[in-house]
Order: sequence, then structure tokens, then C-alpha cells
Amino acid sequence: MQILVDYRPALRERTGVGEYIHQLVRAYASAHPGEMTIFTSSWKDRPAPGVASELGAAVIDRRIPVRALNLLWHRAGWPPVEAIAGRFDVVHAAHPLVIPARHAAQIATVHDLFFLSDPSRTRAEIRRDYPTLAGAHARRAHAVITSTHHGKRLVRDVLGVDDDRIYVCPPGAPSWQRLGRGPNVPSQGYLLFVGTLEPRKNVGALLDAYALLLGRMRAVPPLVLAGRATRDAADWLSRIHQPPLAGHVRHLGYVPDGERERLYADARVLVLPSLDEGFGLTALEAMSAGVPVVASNRGSLPEVVADGGTLVDPADVEALAAALERIVSDEAAASAAGTAGLARARTFSWERSAATLRRAYADAIARRRAL
Repeated sequence: MQILVDYRPALRERTGVGEYIHQLVRAYASAHPGEMTIFTSSWKDRPAPGVASELGAAVIDRRIPVRALNLLWHRAGWPPVEAIAGRFDVVHAAHPLVIPARHAAQIATVHDLFFLSDPSRTRAEIRRDYPTLAGAHARRAHAVITSTHHGKRLVRDVLGVDDDRIYVCPPGAPSWQRLGRGPNVPSQGYLLFVGTLEPRKNVGALLDAYALLLGRMRAVPPLVLAGRATRDAADWLSRIHQPPLAGHVRHLGYVPDGERERLYADARVLVLPSLDEGFGLTALEAMSAGVPVVASNRGSLPEVVADGGTLVDPADVEALAAALERIVSDEAAASAAGTAGLARARTFSWERSAATLRRAYADAIARRRAL
């Protein structure tokens, strides 16, 4: 098989979908050398030097603006990928909208349906195209990849895709150099949030909960926000410089992959209060590092975290503050939470997901040829 994978979400900052695609390509290419090619396009951004050797995949890079290409692909269904990248057996989109193709089997990737449940909180291009097009694209796809069984149910029940066309490929736990051998609960560690600062991440509720902690505890660890800020984060970033948060909250911006281990090593707890998550990769990263996790009970997080962390209603600021206070103030509870997270993280494997992905590709090709 010759497979082309849309690598554009990983071209600049590997957050969420980008990290998922990067690692999935690497795992698949390791198991099946010579089959995988990644596709990138941008007017100004180029693939990182050495990405081909890191992934074990060929690279096709085109100097085409992303927004322009997406508008043509999403709205006009043109140009076919063969005209840009050549002929492949499979073309795998990293998002819910399939890539136009004359001959290749088409794969869509759907992690969540937040663009349907709360479109006002999504980016402009997603708000413009996904709600009206995703259902038809998913039903037309020869296979749909998702990262959780929760996601599979949504794709089946909401988008109307047959069960046998949906393949669950969860992320695997990362491999750390030093972390992951036991619970990681430094006594002076900070409260950590990792993710893009966008409405879906519910950072406002986290700041509310942290303000409660400052009012009820004598010594509260700092709160560190690690992630790129969107325009919607302006109020949050202004708020952290005003009382009572001023001097207690830091915004680091996007943290590259090579610096993630140090970020988790100094954390007492990871908090992920999202309104929805297609997977919640940072929760798995933290659990695999032995860092206790306090996460939302929404979206796929209950499936991913399970008994490896504490789940709370993201709308309940008091419950969020209480969960954080327990990890901060109780050494035994923090150590037990770190241990539980490690056990849960060991159940995830990129190798198993790569094997499922290969089956999805083979089935998609067979469906394409049967038409």
C-alpha cells in the first residue's frame, strides 16, 4: 500500500491533532517501512529538517496557502490530491473533511463533534465548513478514524456512519527519559494546564477555582498555563495580571515537544477542565509521567482517564477547587493518584493503533475498488 497522510496540523506546533498524526505516522512507518508519505502545504512554513528520517516517511511539501487549499478542497472538491501529490492507494485526512481524490481511498479523522455541539466556540474556518459538511464527508469516506470508543459512538449515532467503517486508534503513552518509573509529586510542584488557550478548554473556570484556593489555603503552588493563546484568551491573560491572581499564575506559551518532560517533571498535578475533548492527550502524557490528573468528566476524558485520575464537572468550580486542594495538601492522595495514572497509561499503545490503522487502510481500499 502507498498512503498519503495530511501532516499539516503538525507543521508548526504539534498540539492535539498534530501530535496525534505525528506519532501515528511514526508508529505505522516503523511497522511498515516504505508505505507512508506525509503531505504538507503552507505559503511560509516548511517541514522541520530531519522530519522524514524521524518519522521514517517520505515528504511531499507544496508552497500552497493552507486556507486557500482548504477552501478549494472543502467547498469545490478540487483539485484532486493526485494533481498535487501524485497517485496513492489511500489519502488520509487529519480532520473530518475528506481530501478530494480521483483514485485513492479516502479516510476522514473525527476526534470530537464540538463543532456541532458548540460551533460558536470554534475557529472561523471550522465554523464555516465542518457543521454543514462533516456528516456527508464522513458517510462518503471509505473509513473513519477516531481515537476513542466515545468518538466512535458519536460518529455512528450523530453522523450516521456504519459501525464497520469506524476504526478506533487511541494514542499511545509517550516514552520519557526519566519520568514514568513511579509517582511524580514534587512538594513544591506547580499546578499545570497544557493546551491551546481556546474557549473549549474552559480556562476561565480553572482561574475561578484557583482564585478559590488562594482564598482558602496559606501556601498555594503557582499555576502554570502552557499553550498557545488564541484571540479568545485575551480576557484570561489580562486577568492573570490582576489581583488575586497576579504573581501566582504564569503563561508560558507553546512548549515544544523536546521540553515537555521538564514541564511535567516540575508539576504537582495536571488539570484539564475542558468542556469537550476528542481524546485529551495531555492527560495521557501526565499519567504516563506519574503526575496526578484532575480532569473534566466531559467528552472522551472519562474513557481515557478512567480510574487513573479524578474527574469533575467542569461547570462546578467548587468541585474543581476541592479536587486540586486534595492533591496539593495530601501527600498520600497525591502519590496514590500518580500511581493510578501510571497503571492506566500502560494500557495505551501506538503499536496496537498502527495495526488497527493498517486494517482500516486495507478495508478502505477494498471498499473503493468495489464501487
